[in-house]
Amino acid sequence: MKFSQIKSILSKKTIGIAGCGGLGSNCAVALARVGVGKLVIADFDVIDESNLNRQYYYFDQVGQKKAFTLQDNLYFVNESVKVEAHDLKLGPEDIIEIYKDCDVIVEAFDLAEMKEMILETVLENIPDTPLVMGVGMAGWGDNNSLQTRYEGNLYICGDERSEIAEDLPPLAPRVGIVAYMQANQVLEILLKGERE
Repeated sequence: MKFSQIKSILSKKTIGIAGCGGLGSNCAVALARVGVGKLVIADFDVIDESNLNRQYYYFDQVGQKKAFTLQDNLYFVNESVKVEAHDLKLGPEDIIEIYKDCDVIVEAFDLAEMKEMILETVLENIPDTPLVMGVGMAGWGDNNSLQTRYEGNLYICGDERSEIAEDLPPLAPRVGIVAYMQANQVLEILLKGERE
């Protein structure tokens, strides 16, 4: 399939991204580059200098709101992608309302309890919408441990074991790999059956 055909299909799709940090910002950039029609992004946090080692922001953006700053950055990646940005800490009701019309939802939270919350919310309330999660990307190296596992409409990218700790920080290479695995999984879902 030619890139023009891929873009034509993706331009009609809407992807929700819950979290605009290391996973969310990099996944959003990858999806914008391939021409997804609309991204619905949400995050309540502001950019900290410590985020710059793995997130798609710049030094002069420190202190700005992640959701709105990512919206601006995505415009410079692909001005034709529509971006709906929400500056809020997502709860179950928000997830249902904000992402109800999305073709796929990408989970990009830092905290385990937030990951659990979105998983339960999507499975219970919008189970027909595929959910692509990122679990286990801390540290460096060990490329072959990163994989995608799926069950029904749930896809989990990462090694599912390396938890972030002071001596096992999140760094750009592994976080970026998992973010791009998530974006690649979104394409696989959206383009399924389209290969020639």
